[in-house]
Amino acid sequence: MAQKLLIRDLTLRDGQQSAFATRMKQEQIDRVLPFYKDANFYAMEVWGGAVPDSVMRYLNENPWDRLEKIKAVVGDVSKLTALSRGRNLFGYAPYTDEIIEGFSRNAIESGLGIMRIFDALNDVNNVKSTIKYIKKYGGIADCAVCYTIDPHFSTMERIKAALKGKKLPKAVFTDEYFLNKAQQMAALGADMITIKDMSGLIPPKRVSDLIKLFKKNLSIPIDFHTHCTPGYGLASVVAAIEAGVDVVDTNIWNFAGGPAAPAIELIYIFCKKMGVELDINMEAVAKINKELYTIRKELDAVDAVKIFPNAFNPLTDKLPENIDKEFDRAIAAAKNGNEAELLDACHAIEKYFNFPKPNELVQKAEIPGGMYTNMVAQLKQLKSESILESAMQLIPRVRLDAGLPPLVTPTSQIVGAQAVNCALDVKNGKPMYSNVSNQFVNLVKGEYGETPVPVDPEFRLKIAGVREETPYDTSKYQMQPNPVLEDAGGVKLAENEKEVLLLELFPLVAKNYLTGVKKARYAAAHAAEAAKAAQTAAAAPAAAPAPEAKAEAKPAVAITGNVVTSPMPGRILSVLVKPGDKVTKGQDVVILEAMKMENSITSDYAGTVKQVLVAEGDTVAVDSQLVEIE
Repeated sequence: MAQKLLIRDLTLRDGQQSAFATRMKQEQIDRVLPFYKDANFYAMEVWGGAVPDSVMRYLNENPWDRLEKIKAVVGDVSKLTALSRGRNLFGYAPYTDEIIEGFSRNAIESGLGIMRIFDALNDVNNVKSTIKYIKKYGGIADCAVCYTIDPHFSTMERIKAALKGKKLPKAVFTDEYFLNKAQQMAALGADMITIKDMSGLIPPKRVSDLIKLFKKNLSIPIDFHTHCTPGYGLASVVAAIEAGVDVVDTNIWNFAGGPAAPAIELIYIFCKKMGVELDINMEAVAKINKELYTIRKELDAVDAVKIFPNAFNPLTDKLPENIDKEFDRAIAAAKNGNEAELLDACHAIEKYFNFPKPNELVQKAEIPGGMYTNMVAQLKQLKSESILESAMQLIPRVRLDAGLPPLVTPTSQIVGAQAVNCALDVKNGKPMYSNVSNQFVNLVKGEYGETPVPVDPEFRLKIAGVREETPYDTSKYQMQPNPVLEDAGGVKLAENEKEVLLLELFPLVAKNYLTGVKKARYAAAHAAEAAKAAQTAAAAPAAAPAPEAKAEAKPAVAITGNVVTSPMPGRILSVLVKPGDKVTKGQDVVILEAMKMENSITSDYAGTVKQVLVAEGDTVAVDSQLVEIE
């Protein structure tokens, strides 16, 4: 029997998130859905990840509507899939089972077929609840093993560590490590396992070995997910197919390559040549791609790549003889396990079609592309680009200090941001870890779960104030406030379970979004009534004009005390004090979000709060005045 390959299309979630900052509007999604209904993909990833946050934050759209509208058109042709972070769902703090169950039930009811569940620490305990509830309500639990690699320590670094009485760890992330995680998740009821390589760092031979190992020891389907950033993506997918993988993740041509996954059109050619059955309607795919070309032009302002691949339709366009031979060369290399030749052939194919060339900096640094760009953006905001190399060199140490977490969302951002903080500490003549984010504290403390290697108790004491690993206590979880909006007709901010879930999962973003929705609805409902009242007033005798009210400007209170300032640019998440409060030196006064990290801003002064100079939701620059203390 011929090998059959299933395809999970990532275009409408991971594809647009990787290259276009998750800015596809609903009307753009709607334009391609009729063609997707004909395309016959096994699955379509359309939700989760950054989609729910971004559609509220930037597009003023309802995340639940997006899922339901896609389901209404595509129906049961393709299973709709989403991505979530286990107990953390979309945020950092673990949620209670009640919230995980409510989220899972509503997602399935809104049209979700498969939930891809991963944990940034590969802590299997963190995926248990989501597996349980997704399956309870009829969904498929796709459990992801997050691929990562061990940091490289030189012989000199190992000798220096040994002289200090510390031993640097040997290889942790072995093939056996990944298999063990997959077997544990299968035992919990996983319906399929994904090798999730969100950094694109897995080379062809490694993925081939892993898939063969998984197929030998597991009885459920294996999916392979990767990206093309460092240049392994296409070759590694070809190697995975040769090794017998059941499902691969791809994007459609104009949304493929570079930071995204390989193109389905290239995989189609490989499968035809390899005798692998691929039950995809490529005519429908070509129609989707034609519309994606237009949509990508509309997304130019957020296009991270700016390079369009050359136009190509594998059904109608003939490959030049030299490129056709490159496909054959790649297949032969995959069969023979010749990794270097496989990579060379795939790079030649991608170069011919004008896909982005491999990012050698990311490849050599062996960190996710998104982690690198986040660090660059953070340093630009701080006007400290000169210390990028120092921050990069600190990543292995910071990562090891924190228990060697896999570098995937969100731990990649936590470790990257902390490496930047540590480089700044050194630059400013301070000890490393003088400035730590709340997320780094919680990671070291143990609130996110069990790290691959234990954290040094003395380091944990220094960073988190406790020696023992301290898991997050969900019994202390407090639901988000759900106030009545008097200026929107006296309705609740969240009026139903779906809105309550948005508020819990995305507190500040959902609060702003839902407030705007309720106020707009109230204004629209009363617009006709207001117009009628205006007509009645216009018909009545004119009344004497009232004296003009003059707005009395509130004088600014002069600053005479000590001022707490922002050490970095960001957004005010919460203000923890109010005028009249007594504060002590070192007390937290403001929570600042910077580069997706929450930072507790402490007071260097003891005294009484005279005035608070910022409000929740404000965007502030470096050295902005936050709180005055006398």
